[in-house]
Amino acid sequence: MGKCLNVSIVLYNSDPKNIISLVDLILQSKNINQIYLIDNSAITSTLYDNCGAKYHYVGANLGYGSAHNIAIKESIKEGVKYHLVLNSDIAFNANIIDSLIDKMESDFSIGLIMPKVLNLDGSIQILPKLLPTPFNLLIRVISPLGKLFNSVNKRYTLEQYKDVELNVPIISGCFSLFRVGAVQEVGLYDEKFFMYFEDFDISRRVHAKYKTIYYPKVSIIHAHERGAAKSLKLFIIFIKSAITYFNKYGWFFDKQKSEINANVLKSLK
Repeated sequence: MGKCLNVSIVLYNSDPKNIISLVDLILQSKNINQIYLIDNSAITSTLYDNCGAKYHYVGANLGYGSAHNIAIKESIKEGVKYHLVLNSDIAFNANIIDSLIDKMESDFSIGLIMPKVLNLDGSIQILPKLLPTPFNLLIRVISPLGKLFNSVNKRYTLEQYKDVELNVPIISGCFSLFRVGAVQEVGLYDEKFFMYFEDFDISRRVHAKYKTIYYPKVSIIHAHERGAAKSLKLFIIFIKSAITYFNKYGWFFDKQKSEINANVLKSLK
């Protein structure tokens, strides 16, 4: 394929050593065209000069999706075929990028793909999901309810299929490999979401027109900190983003959600 892929990483008070190591790792892929570092931090840094990536200092904390949009717009201008959205707190073997691109090249109906995601201890993060109801989110943030309605939660997270390739409507934003043409068709990240649920929204929109694939044959490690569970400030942002999501798609009457979830579950029988 050659240099068909751009990558974007959003920084916010990030450790430059970790970011530069991540850039070095990504550059091992044969498909890399350009890496964009979009810095939402309060203070710019010269440490990223000559690190093998284009450094863009924003000067304000735009939020996750808005910052990635800066780089995705560059990918559209440059005419590259794929764009990879990455969290800064991940690690992986560079050949998985090439494996995922090979998968997308084998099926042009795939608009978005993610690998299996592991915790630092090797356990699996259950990230692909059905489209949520408010109740799905409620039982995930209130632990006693989660225990009481464990079967509902497992159905929502498709937990029993964690090792199965799935065409699933929610793909995690920690590692999202987009076909740029699909993003051009459905639109960029919705900038009404500052952080959280921007991946639900764009994944859902891509899924309406393309396959959005969970591909567990390859995996990455994500040092997921569950910030909303530890910080009141982040929890408030989480709640605001959830409200934005359900205001957009419907709190209790969401016909498209019902149809999409039913089709996913039917395909698994």
